[in-house]
Amino acid sequence: MTRGVYARRYSQAVFNIALETNELDRWQSDLRKIASLADDTVFIAVLESPKFHFDTKTRLLSERLSDIKPLALNLVYLLVSRGRLAMVSDIADEYQCLLDSYRGIERVVVATAIPLDDEDKIRLAERLSAVVGKKVVLKLKVDSSLIGGIVARVGGKLLDGSTLSKLTALKEELAGVSKR
Repeated sequence: MTRGVYARRYSQAVFNIALETNELDRWQSDLRKIASLADDTVFIAVLESPKFHFDTKTRLLSERLSDIKPLALNLVYLLVSRGRLAMVSDIADEYQCLLDSYRGIERVVVATAIPLDDEDKIRLAERLSAVVGKKVVLKLKVDSSLIGGIVARVGGKLLDGSTLSKLTALKEELAGVSKR
């Protein structure tokens, strides 16, 4: 089974627990704290090392993550015991997707040729929200190769309104006409 499948299963289980206990935001926060462990490569190396006993690892984790829920700490213990701590960032990302879906939020990655000002960001979010039918949160990237326009990735769909794609389509159309 791939890492993504495991991450989805863990995140779904966490989401169900969070929903039952009405602690969606607390779990989101705890998962972010757990995922931030990956920034400390020495600490991760200790947790993944077979030289250290599991009791030592749990003691280190409970000291480092003393402010998270005991159930979230148990999740970390489980991941460490199964050698899957490396997927905690994936679990946090999957949980965020489930939480967004539950709250009617769609995250959209938008590439533009130039940076957008605040007014343009608001208008773009409103237009994409009308298309998607959900509240939209934008993640903006600048890609000067687009020449102009935007490319938006909404879920599994790609909305390409870039000048580059229009020029490419025109080139292909003209090439097709000249071959006839």
